[in-house]
Amino acid sequence: MDNQIRKQLEAYIDAHTGEMLEDIMRLCRIDSIRDTAAEGKPYGAGPYAALAEAGAICSSYGFRTAYYDNRVMTADLEGSAPCLDILAHMDVVAAGEGWTKTAPFEPKLIGDVLYGRGSSDDKGPAMAALYAMRAVKELGIPLKGRCRLILGSDEENGSSDLPYYYAKEKEAPMSFSPDAEFPVINIEKGQFRGTVRLDYAEDGKSDESGKVRLILAESGDTINIVPQKALAVLAGIPEEAVLSAADEVRRETGAAFTAEAKMTVLEETGEKACRLLVSGKPAHASKPQEGVNAAVLLLLILSKVHTDGAGWQEAVRKLSALFPYGDHEGHGLGIAASDPASGSTSISMDILKIRDGRMEAFFDARTCISANEANTVYPLRERLEKDGMTFSHTFNPPHAVDGESHFVQTLISCYEEVTGKKGECVAIGGGTYVHELQNGVAFGAVGAETDTHMHGADEFMPVLELQDAALIYALAIVRLCG
Repeated sequence: MDNQIRKQLEAYIDAHTGEMLEDIMRLCRIDSIRDTAAEGKPYGAGPYAALAEAGAICSSYGFRTAYYDNRVMTADLEGSAPCLDILAHMDVVAAGEGWTKTAPFEPKLIGDVLYGRGSSDDKGPAMAALYAMRAVKELGIPLKGRCRLILGSDEENGSSDLPYYYAKEKEAPMSFSPDAEFPVINIEKGQFRGTVRLDYAEDGKSDESGKVRLILAESGDTINIVPQKALAVLAGIPEEAVLSAADEVRRETGAAFTAEAKMTVLEETGEKACRLLVSGKPAHASKPQEGVNAAVLLLLILSKVHTDGAGWQEAVRKLSALFPYGDHEGHGLGIAASDPASGSTSISMDILKIRDGRMEAFFDARTCISANEANTVYPLRERLEKDGMTFSHTFNPPHAVDGESHFVQTLISCYEEVTGKKGECVAIGGGTYVHELQNGVAFGAVGAETDTHMHGADEFMPVLELQDAALIYALAIVRLCG
């Protein structure tokens, strides 16, 4: 009987792929970037419109829908009791530049690929889940438990929609989000963000003190992105001396970066100063090893220039020792840890500010599941404060679901059956829509090898992977709720 049901589901999805694509394009035509809140539109006009359009689509196929103050919309595939929640979102990131296949909000099907903002994140996967529910419903496959599609509208800006919804409704016994990758992401590392501050004594003007003066240093503007550029302005030193220090750092680290130094005149004081620009390679903070951190390199260069004992340099060296180049696991901070299930803690120092006698470094660490505040945050705070620094932080604990549970193993079996690929549980450094749910995992909607340009130009979704996802989700609904 199970094989017969699978064939029916597969035939249904094949026959309705054209409709599914049309519904996705209806949603992708809506610019649902978060905007100014208005009455009845808590996240702005765009997310409101996308949520309303999604609700109209769900209602048109006979699903009972409900709205939670226009933050969340739900559609139910009826059963006697809550069993499975599927969470997706209708808001999108900014359009950005560099689109070549089509305009961001003019979705276009080119061959077997659908282009447009939201096609893969997350309007396409949301409709794959809806069509899985529609297939089960219209084929008359009986269910004992209820499957609910939960569509939010603030995932890209902090997911404030979900706490609002779950303050009114209980979690289902099982939940998954089609907003990541296959096979199954059952572990999401914790997120530990901190700010290290260190004050230092400023020297006088360089021509009076005979010492090199650091006027400013800065790098990065986003806490979860490895910085590509870093800038420092120093008075009392020639550009050749700065470039010599950069060469020394290049030899010691083997890092692939560029350093440009140019003399300039400061408008405020009329002093001559050297402007140093370091260029590395950006990456997401959850994968710092894929980038070349310009802020860390800048600190290292500043620690090596000859200053005749300038007061700021001791502070720079202290900061550089906390964030040594190539240390992606937190050894410098003393927070390195690992476990077999989730791997190692990762860390990236992403924002640097030095000016007027104060240094500030902002870091983003993704902690393994064995890390907690007691064994990670508190020892670090004690160490920094003993060394004359101040420290502030936020800590979001890791999330883990038993990979051997019936729930997770059922999802893996559905994935393997449809794709013919080996399924497994995966741990990631990023966080998904289900991070706060007790029994929530991320599940699809594309393979790990597919780069859909999510958040970038020419975002796309392969039609074949949409079909596979819809079938995988339909099988999961039947086996978990039937």
